[in-house]
Amino acid sequence: MDSTQLEGARYPAALVDWAGHHSGGVKRLLDNDSGQPNEKLLRTNLLSRLEAWTERLPIEGENIPRIVLLVGGPGNGKTEAIESTVRWLDASLGCNGQLINELSKAFHPSTGFKVPRIVSVDAGSLSSSDNKLNLDIVQDASTNAGNEESTAPALLIQELDRLLHGPSSQAYLCCVNRGVLDDALIHALDNNLEKPRAILEAITRAVSLAYDAPSCWPLEGFPSIAVWPMDAESLLVKPDGMTLAPAEILFDQATESEMWPAKGTCPAGEKCPFCTSQSILAREEQRSALLKILRWYELASSKRWSFRDLFSLTSYLLAGHHPVVHDSESRSHQSTPCQWAESLIELDQKAAGTKKPTRQALTAIFHLATSSYQHALFHKWDKGVATSLRRDIQELRLDKALDTEQGRALQRALKGLVEFLSERKTHYLPATIAPLLEDLVDHLDPAFASPDNEVAVSTQSTINLGDLDIRFSRSLAGGIEFVRKYKVLSKNEIELLKRLSDADDTLSLPMFRRGRPVAASRVQHVLRDFACRLVRRSICTRTAVVADVQILQAFQLVVEENDKHQLYEVEQQVKGLLNTGHEFEVSLTTTFGQPLPPKQRQATLVVQQRRVKMLAQNTNGRPRPPIRYLGVGNVQSAQPIPLTYDLFKAVKELERGLSPASLPRTVLALLDTTKARLSGPIVRDEELLDHAKIRVGADGTVIARSWDGLVAQKEGVV
Repeated sequence: MDSTQLEGARYPAALVDWAGHHSGGVKRLLDNDSGQPNEKLLRTNLLSRLEAWTERLPIEGENIPRIVLLVGGPGNGKTEAIESTVRWLDASLGCNGQLINELSKAFHPSTGFKVPRIVSVDAGSLSSSDNKLNLDIVQDASTNAGNEESTAPALLIQELDRLLHGPSSQAYLCCVNRGVLDDALIHALDNNLEKPRAILEAITRAVSLAYDAPSCWPLEGFPSIAVWPMDAESLLVKPDGMTLAPAEILFDQATESEMWPAKGTCPAGEKCPFCTSQSILAREEQRSALLKILRWYELASSKRWSFRDLFSLTSYLLAGHHPVVHDSESRSHQSTPCQWAESLIELDQKAAGTKKPTRQALTAIFHLATSSYQHALFHKWDKGVATSLRRDIQELRLDKALDTEQGRALQRALKGLVEFLSERKTHYLPATIAPLLEDLVDHLDPAFASPDNEVAVSTQSTINLGDLDIRFSRSLAGGIEFVRKYKVLSKNEIELLKRLSDADDTLSLPMFRRGRPVAASRVQHVLRDFACRLVRRSICTRTAVVADVQILQAFQLVVEENDKHQLYEVEQQVKGLLNTGHEFEVSLTTTFGQPLPPKQRQATLVVQQRRVKMLAQNTNGRPRPPIRYLGVGNVQSAQPIPLTYDLFKAVKELERGLSPASLPRTVLALLDTTKARLSGPIVRDEELLDHAKIRVGADGTVIARSWDGLVAQKEGVV
């Protein structure tokens, strides 16, 4: 693990260590030099519960949970939660730092010794008052250090069993991932351990995202146990009673002006993309827009930014991701972000006077322009264009134009674009957050925002994206003239656009188009598309105008505020998709997943339409529900279905006139699965079948109940 951390280092250099693959991104328990590069505690609902728990534990040991399990994967803040709990408990007991010191020794053994799986301390003996409290801490339940003869799942079961039968003065704090919980449950089932099986099943249900999941704190049926799914709550939503979300606190600190170079002192000057990003994000409106985008990604993808993800993202957006460089003596070192930008500026300046500039010099201006946070976030370009663009440049025979300054400038711009796009074929993102960043672009890229959207480019002016697209499609010069007057683009972006515009104008000259007009037009199309995307991403990211922005806003209201109007519309649309008119049809000739037979061979059970209602979810002793559920069906046949973003988006698009036949496969699969789940209970419901009928074939024949049994008749004939 490498580190660039320097005592007293300022941003953006110090932000490099915030990344998950650097020393600042990994938290070590009770180690002040690791894992928490930010100064402020990022408080969550869990931390508030743990703080209240430490205040009550010394005096109410029998009335509150004694066993606390923190469930989640790496990077979710489990270590920070344990450390905060230790510090609060030290203060609550009046240990004056002795509890912290004892545990710090245990978790930092001498060289050659492992940290034991379970660390025990007599906290009561360290208290300034008369308290009896023994504390056991398991930092990582997946290890078996010190108990190598047993497996981690078996040890977890043993610890829970011992504590449940132990005195009320015994407390237990454990970090465990879902895999260990599953393995422990399997172990209990295989060995017929009834009590542990019941406990682990209750824990598994409680930390699930099911609509009827029971209480976590305390665990339903086991008041001495508390569990908490740390991967359920969003760090972009304000915790209860707090004015700021954890992510807001993080970005506020990362963009504090006092921590950045004073104006005029950055070695890269006004062209530093990182200092430019800080100056933009230091404004509350732009910072709020970025946080909205990150939250919308969570809603659209059903994925969540962990603490480690957010630290790595902050580092990437404000300090970049640069490889180690080598000096003249072949010694490797990591340049600071501002030094890296300065080196690119020098390379770019030298390229203008060189007939054959290097690849690094050709792409320097592209990297400078796309290292600002908007383009770092929405980073994807059509890398497949590089091959065809290179072929078209060769067809235009630009080498013959090198004798003129105009020709050399054209070649530098086009070759620079080719090399930049070619680099996108390699791994250029931080490995810690690459999957999230790739997925974010696919969901929210402003390049695909509706042309009908308006974007604020100043406090008093807005522009229509459609107008922007039209101007760039005609000529780069027209597009730049349209947007430049608002002074919303950075110096690097303006410089890059100017060079691309000059190349666009040059390709319109007869000497370059003569004999090869199609190739010239193709190159111009690539230039204009690249420039338009660049401008769209730059201005739209500042105001959170992304693809499907209206749908995302509405879905956020449903998930976070339970918006009644939106929910009613969803209920009606889903009811229309599941039912056929005022009826619900169950195929009697096929099973789930099989194709329907010809119409004349079909037999369909027809019952009254199934209702659709939003299900009330349990929030008592639980995190806020990250997703809503719809209840489909009546009484015995009722089934819950998750209101996913894909389903919600499909509903909104149906309102706009989308044909049901054009629904995404994921939505159709969800609807088909729901129908299949409803069908089983329906065909076994005697009361429901009294008013049902069977439609057979294609000639309108139905079988229905009559006073003397079942009769066949033509539909509509009494």
